[in-house]
Amino acid sequence: MYQQRSPINFTDRLDCPVIFFQGLEDQVVPPNQTQAMVTALQAKGLPVAYVPFEGEQHGFRKAENIKKSLEAELYFYSRIFSFELTELIESVIIENTPF
Repeated sequence: MYQQRSPINFTDRLDCPVIFFQGLEDQVVPPNQTQAMVTALQAKGLPVAYVPFEGEQHGFRKAENIKKSLEAELYFYSRIFSFELTELIESVIIENTPF
């Protein structure tokens, strides 16, 4: 059942940009599983970003990390969909992009 439901077994079906937010203390989806997905998408040439959060688990609880993840998501969308942001926010490294 785990094999049938595991996203790592279906990366061939992915064809869109993906951003991952990872709590480094996550026991539900351990960081090595997220890193495997990132590596697979990098190999496919898809735009992919990985944003780790020290001290977080599965679901973020610290206000500053929630804010940072929302801003990173907005930044990711702005780069993928080519729109300008109205204020400066911290950039995110996006692999496999021309920008």
